[in-house]
Formats: sequence, C-alpha cells, structure tokens
Amino acid sequence: MHAADPNISQNSPQIRQLDETAINQIAAGEVVERPASAVKELVENALDAGARRIEITVADGGKRLIRVEDDGCGIAADQLELALSRHATSKIDGTDLLNIHTFGFRGEALPSLGAVGRLTITSRAQQAEAASISVEGGTLGPTRPAAHQPGTTVELRDLFFATPARLKFMRTDRAEMQAVTDVVKRLAMAEPFVQFTLSDATEGRREIFSYPAETGTPVEALQGRLRRILGKDFTENAIAIDAEREGLHMTGFAALPTYSRGSAVHQYLFVNGRPVRDKLLTGALRAAYMDFLSRDRHPAAVLFVDCEPELVDVNVHPAKSEVRFREPGVARGLIVSGLRHALAEAGHRASTTVSKETLGAFSQRPMEPRVYQMDRPAANPLPRQSGFAEQSQAFDAVSARVENISVVEQDEQSRPLGAARAQVHENYVIAQTETGIVIVDQHAAHERLVYEKLKKQMAANGVAAQALLVPEIIELGSDASRLLDHADTLAKFGLTIEPFGEGAVAVRETPAILGPVNAEALLRDVLDELVDLGDSDLLQSKIEAILSRVSCHGSIRSGRRMQADEMNALLREMEATPHSGQCNHGRPTYVELKLDDIEKLFGRK
Repeated sequence: MHAADPNISQNSPQIRQLDETAINQIAAGEVVERPASAVKELVENALDAGARRIEITVADGGKRLIRVEDDGCGIAADQLELALSRHATSKIDGTDLLNIHTFGFRGEALPSLGAVGRLTITSRAQQAEAASISVEGGTLGPTRPAAHQPGTTVELRDLFFATPARLKFMRTDRAEMQAVTDVVKRLAMAEPFVQFTLSDATEGRREIFSYPAETGTPVEALQGRLRRILGKDFTENAIAIDAEREGLHMTGFAALPTYSRGSAVHQYLFVNGRPVRDKLLTGALRAAYMDFLSRDRHPAAVLFVDCEPELVDVNVHPAKSEVRFREPGVARGLIVSGLRHALAEAGHRASTTVSKETLGAFSQRPMEPRVYQMDRPAANPLPRQSGFAEQSQAFDAVSARVENISVVEQDEQSRPLGAARAQVHENYVIAQTETGIVIVDQHAAHERLVYEKLKKQMAANGVAAQALLVPEIIELGSDASRLLDHADTLAKFGLTIEPFGEGAVAVRETPAILGPVNAEALLRDVLDELVDLGDSDLLQSKIEAILSRVSCHGSIRSGRRMQADEMNALLREMEATPHSGQCNHGRPTYVELKLDDIEKLFGRK
C-alpha cells in the first residue's frame, strides 16, 4: 500500500479549463518537436498560399532565428489576428475532413509557434496594404501597418524561450541544421516548379543551396530537381516509375539495385505530394528490392503515391508525417509490383557508378612529359637497313595471329554486352563492345540466370507441399482469424492451414523445399509481419533464399575454363534475362568500361 502523497489534496480533484497559453504550449509540443518542424509548417503554409519563390533563413540551427519569405497570395490585414488563433484556417471549412487537398488544415501551427517563441508575421495580399502582427510567448500584440512586397514573411525568433525545458532536448546546432536541410529538400522534391533557397545566418549570411524553378513536363521537372538534390549519379542510375492499381497512381524514380546505399537515408516517399515517413510504405519498398539486395544494403528511391483524398487519412498525427490508407494492402501491392515490374524491364542494366569505381581503383603512375622515339638519343644506332625485312615479317605474323584470335561476328560485337574475347583467371569473361569493353563475373552472372529460371518454374508450377502425417495444431488466440484471411496466399507457397476451433489453426502442409520446419515458429513470424505491415513476404523470402542457394551451387563455378561459344552464350542469355545486372546478393555481375575512359588511363586523351 502506497503512502498518501502530501502534495496531492485528499479531496476530490477539481476539473478546470486551461488558459489559452497553456493550451497552445501543449499543442506546440505535438506540432513543433524541433526547429525543423517549425520550418516544415511555415514552408507548407507558403506552398498552400501558391508561392513560386520561397526563401528560408535560419540561425543557430533554427533555435535563434527562422525566417520564411514567399510571394504567395498573402494575408489581409484584418485577418492577421485571426490567423494566430487556434483552429483558424482558410484551407477547409470543417465539413469534410477526408477531402483535403492542401498541406495544412488543422490551424495549429502559427498559434503553437507563437506560444513557444517570438513570432512576427508581415504580409501583403494582392491589391491591399501590408500589415504586421507579433506574438511573444502567447501574448498577442496589435496589428500595425508595414512595408512589404506581395506575399508573406514569417519570422520566428528564440524558439522555445517560453518553454526552456524543451531546449535541453535540442541537439547541436549542426544536427538541427541538418534536419532543417532535409525537410526543405523533401518539400523541394514535392514542388519542382517552385524556387527554394536556404541560407544560414549564424555568422553572416551563407547560402546553403538554391534550387531554381524547373521547367518542362512534370517528369522532366522532377528529374531536374532530383539531379540538383541527389546528384547526377542518382538520375543516371534510376528508372522512371509509372504504375496504377485500384485508384492509386505511383510515379517517381527508383535506383537500380547496384546503386544501393548503406542506409535508408535516400528513400523519399510522398502521398498526394505530402512528404511522409510511413512504415507501410517503407516496408513495401524494402520488399520490392528483397530479391536483389542483401540485408545490409538499402534501395534509393523517390516515390509519389497519388489518389483521391477519400482513400487516405492524413489526419493521423498532428505533424501529418503519417498516413493511413483505406486499403493498405492495395498501396503495398502497388509499390511492390510496380517497382518489380520496372526493375524487370531494366533487364541486364547495371549502375554507371560500378564502372566509375572500377576506373578509380586502377593505379596510375604520375604522368611524365612524353619523349617520343624520334627525340631519344641513339646510343648504339643500328645500320639503317639492318634487320628491317625480318622485323617486318615478324610483325606481320604476329598481326595475323592477333587478327585471327579477335575476329568475331560484327552483330555480336554490336550487342549490349558485346562479343567474348577472352577468359582471365578462370572467372572473368572479357568482351568487346562497339564503345568499350565489358568484364563479366561468370559465376555471379550464371547464378542470377539459374535463379531466375528456378523462380519462373516455381511461378508456373507452384511450390510443392509436404503433407504432415499428423496436422500440427497451433493456438493463436484472436490472431488466428488474421492469419486465416491470408490462407489462400500462403497455400500458393506450400503452407496449408485450416481453422481448428476458436483461436487455433491446423497446419496440414508445409513447403517441401524448406524440409523439416518448425510450423509454429514459422506461423508466428508470418503473423508478426502481418500485424506490423499488413502483409507478409516472409514465406516467399524463405523459399527464394533456398532457390538462391540452389542456383549458387548449380551455376558455373569459379575456376572453370570456358570456350568462346560458351562465353558468348552466357552474354546473350544475360541480355535476355531480367535482373541479370546484379547477382542474388545485389553485387554487379559485370563492369563496362568505355573506350574514352580507357584511353584517358593511358594518357591518350
């Protein structure tokens, strides 16, 4: 038994209404977690106002200053005070919370910022006079006339000065600045036709980046903006995505598996133009690349999922970074199937960064001034005609032999992977193309080819099931119904389950390829994935992992000598097989070196 707390009255507690300042400070704790959250809210307001130019300035990582200037529609002077009251917004009328077409709609950002910092809004609507209003720690000042171009400037100083305890949880200025940069970059991806400028005013004014407004079609504009943000390597090694499924439309760019990263920082997901960090979508992205990457590698992608507002709920969290789809299975299926289809269409293509890394790995001695043969002093000059005929004949003989070795049908050399010329170290096939050479890892390439054949056979014939002599009964409680909803899908992979009374299932068959299996552990792992993501690829991944091991053992081994016709057959099959640009573990199966790059290595260019 606990002793009574002397600080708590033993009488019945009294219910009281919190004052407006306390309410706004509580709301700020949900909406504004750090300076980057404030930047996000203010930039989204600018975009909702139709801005085509947005300038963001921060100091001390946003703790001391955040200023957002835009050329949007502006706010009328007589509405500035209303804009700083809670739940006041021009974006919805409150009759339909599912029909939302703007970034903001809750009407909480500005009053929340004014409750924890020193906020000033200066704005001028079209064909109107400019005005300014300030709020400090929740205390509202009067509206005053001001000078301003059409648009709005919001200046937030001393963030969290009214709630100093929050400052103790802030990270270093550098870390907070990095978070601000990431937020602005995500919004810049979502709006490629808008100019974005980010500056740091901590010591003077230093421009961090400036992205001009892009032109062209939406796809061209997005590609141009991504080239500025993620770099040329990403756009050169990314596949354009365009897929639809049951009212959902996915566009964007996804990188080739051989352009994988060591972390998930290059994954950008948007729903109806809104940047989100959604577990369902990131899980689907990971599942789409599951067959091409090892567990320690992550895909790079910028994906936009668009749908009617009624099909997705963005009012899940005050920060609006999470969403909830009406049909989460459809959204997940769109991402997985759309990306896998696009990657299959890429065929044998591998990322250009592989060849760049290969060229960088070549050691090259410092170049010395060239001394041509005619300029070298002749220490012991030979007689003018001595041995010339013999040398010429020897040279012709060598040339003839080289020509005989290198003669290959022209049509093979014009193929993407060229014509096989040689095999070195009993593992690498050297092929010549019209523009350079290709080096193929014969074991890795054949491993992927065998694996794709096995998967194709499995898709055509199904997964063989092993019937259990005695069905295994597994108690799952209320989760049994969730698992039984996916019984048909599991059956396709050789796992047959049936209901067995209340809260239990009977396992009658397991995939034969898995051999002896702990059915209960397998089912519970599948169930955990269903609860977490709404779908499960666990069983499929286990089966494909075994197929991958089988293909590894059944492929051409390192150390085997190959004839010319075998090498060419391998190249032709690679060209015709999807995903042959990387092995089953995500490593490249070949490297292509352009002739221009090779000539640079030898100082010819």
